[in-house]
Amino acid sequence: MSQFQKEIVQAVLIADNNVWNFKPLSDEGSTALLPLVNVSMLDYALIALNRSGVEEVFVYASLYLQDIRDHIKQGIATYASWSFKMTVHVIGGEGCRCFGDAMRDLDAKALIRGNFILLGADTVTNADLRPVLEQHKRMAKFDKGAAATLVFKESTSSTGRTGNELLIAVDKQSTRLHYHQRLRMNHKETRYQIPLDVFLSNSCVTLHHNLLDPQIAIGSPSMLSLFSDNFDFQTRDDFVRGLLINEELLDSRIYVSLLPSAQYAHKVNNWLSYQLVSRDIISRWAYPLVPDMGVYKLQQQYVFYKDNIYKSHDANVSKVALQENVVVQAGSHVDTGTVISSSVVGSNCRIGKNCQLNNVFLMANVTIHDNCQLRHCVIGPDTVINENCVITAGCVLGPKCVLPANTNLANTLVTHSPNTQRTEENEVVDLEAIGPKAYIVSDVTTGDPDDSDADEEVIPSATTLCIPKMSEIQSQSNDVSDYSYSSDDDDDDESRVATPLPDDTNIFLSEVIDSLTRGFREKSNPDFLILEINSSRYAYNMSLKEVNFNVVKAVFGMESIIEPANNNVMMAINAAFKQLGPVVSNYIKSEDAMFDCLKALEDICEENELVREKISQVVHYLYDKDFVSEDAIHAWYEQLDTVEHATLRQSLAKLVDWLNQSSEEDDDDDDDDDDDEGGDDD
Repeated sequence: MSQFQKEIVQAVLIADNNVWNFKPLSDEGSTALLPLVNVSMLDYALIALNRSGVEEVFVYASLYLQDIRDHIKQGIATYASWSFKMTVHVIGGEGCRCFGDAMRDLDAKALIRGNFILLGADTVTNADLRPVLEQHKRMAKFDKGAAATLVFKESTSSTGRTGNELLIAVDKQSTRLHYHQRLRMNHKETRYQIPLDVFLSNSCVTLHHNLLDPQIAIGSPSMLSLFSDNFDFQTRDDFVRGLLINEELLDSRIYVSLLPSAQYAHKVNNWLSYQLVSRDIISRWAYPLVPDMGVYKLQQQYVFYKDNIYKSHDANVSKVALQENVVVQAGSHVDTGTVISSSVVGSNCRIGKNCQLNNVFLMANVTIHDNCQLRHCVIGPDTVINENCVITAGCVLGPKCVLPANTNLANTLVTHSPNTQRTEENEVVDLEAIGPKAYIVSDVTTGDPDDSDADEEVIPSATTLCIPKMSEIQSQSNDVSDYSYSSDDDDDDESRVATPLPDDTNIFLSEVIDSLTRGFREKSNPDFLILEINSSRYAYNMSLKEVNFNVVKAVFGMESIIEPANNNVMMAINAAFKQLGPVVSNYIKSEDAMFDCLKALEDICEENELVREKISQVVHYLYDKDFVSEDAIHAWYEQLDTVEHATLRQSLAKLVDWLNQSSEEDDDDDDDDDDDEGGDDD
């Protein structure tokens, strides 16, 4: 019977990443629990796995293991959005010092029973990974040596490098990986050296130089055993490089999958990428992972205003003080005269008068006194900044710091304790004090022995390491390109840059289609779908008439109706309304709303030939299911233009005649009943 059992979709989530890059905050807490737009990075990763149909997750951690366990327990107790239909286990080992050790420990524990999704807790994505998992399963049946499928995303950003950029060579037909090179930060290559064998041994090779590595992979069971058999595999890049060099010896191969352009994926591996991903979330590129959609809890925590302003109902702040791209969580208070732009304010923060905040990330319980200026910095929880301070150029203040008044800082890391920094020999380093609870941390070293992401391809071992800082995000579109190009490409480049953005109505319709498609596939609670649609409605300032019109268009715009099985569109419509009927009924209540529903069918008929051929049956179905009334059908039919909608009127003529006859028969029956009652009285 075991061969007929359903295969459980499993995932592995690596929690200890980039510890060095997030100092000093990583000295006192797990980087997986670092808040990103007021939601911990671990929660974003768990939500991504939940949306991809994962049923069992193993969160692997060696640092702050108990903190992560407590966070998971709290999420389950408070019904976090990822806690439904997914079991989460937190495991780890004190001896684990790198990614490779974690994979070897997982192999020893024998917890993984088949193909699995491998993700970092610092990955933010709205991608549905089920198609990639199915692609890997098909490839594994064809190639028994398929060890992993790496997932990459085409880069659309013109900003500086974050350490996630790649150059790869892939077989165009089989998507097999032949070459892999991670590009260096703050460096522009004028040429690349790719082994000639890559081209001589393969008839058709595609080079990708504009890819981001979000640290997503689909692993075969053999992937774990390869780590156990090769102790020199310390990082994921070691694994990839080792298999490419020793493919024949190890009899293992790696394949590649590129995410669609509409899906978002990015790894938060340093403060620069932290700033970029925060901006993308606030700008709604990672939808539905946006603040007003209740990312962590199934309830709206923010009201979305124009210019990408998200403000909690329980936040006390004048809207005039928020310029653009701002998130303010519950319990925070902003005094008069303060201006905030491109910033995130955590819960229970206090910001005094006449302050200026630009590209600032405040975590919970931060206090900023009057007349302070903050730009491009991160302020840890429970920190106090006294009057007249100026903090700029990528400063990071750790938890519980107290900054004295009139302090000026630039490009500086600050911690509250003098005993947090140690040498490689574990000796305490004396830190420069700027206050009783504020000490400057040196972020320059010859290397970080505990950094599991360190790679000689990223930064040579002889080079001094420095934590990447936040700075003003500037477009590099006017810079000389890293890559050679010809004048023939100019027109294509111009068209790509000048592509117009879709209007709010089209974006709203697209989001509703996505919500309904996912809800239909996952059989989601209609109340949750209604909440999502209402959130999108307020986000794009849609009128009720527009909502009624576009909800109906969205139902008929789902792929299951556009391309129904065996072209049986009526069966597809019946299945869709059987699941999504409560959502439609929530909006189509009044006669005016029913008229809007029928008006939407006009557009649908122009776009969908199958619906156009069955329009009479479609309207009849909506009438039988009480979505539209007879009066609404008559009113809609009468306003159809006799020339422009001649074909549509002809298709509906028999239905309208049948409705008229039914009405006349009902009237006759009523008259007969009245006559009978009159005879009885005699």
